[in-house]
Amino acid sequence: MKVWEKAHELTLSVYKATQVFPKEELYGLTSQIRRSSVSIPANIAEGCGRNGKAELARFLHIAMGSASELEYHLLLAHNLNLLKAKDYEFLAAEVTEIKRMLTSFIQKLFA
Repeated sequence: MKVWEKAHELTLSVYKATQVFPKEELYGLTSQIRRSSVSIPANIAEGCGRNGKAELARFLHIAMGSASELEYHLLLAHNLNLLKAKDYEFLAAEVTEIKRMLTSFIQKLFA
């Protein structure tokens, strides 16, 4: 599934980008960013393992919420100068694309 693959690649990129965050952020912003990014492909996978369109859509909506949360965490990290502008722009664009793909997938479920 393309959206899952893209979300998985985003998670790998997030882990790489956050490796340089200060140690004092390990249990703070680093953890929050990583957790919200992992939640996106995990919820897509869980939804695909459920029965029926309604359950799949519910997990896709949860993935969408995690993507929105990640958007904010990335913005905060950028504003705190923890995330380079180039990394922020790339990751934010990827999250936007994943949200677009999730929206399209949800719409197609009920078309």
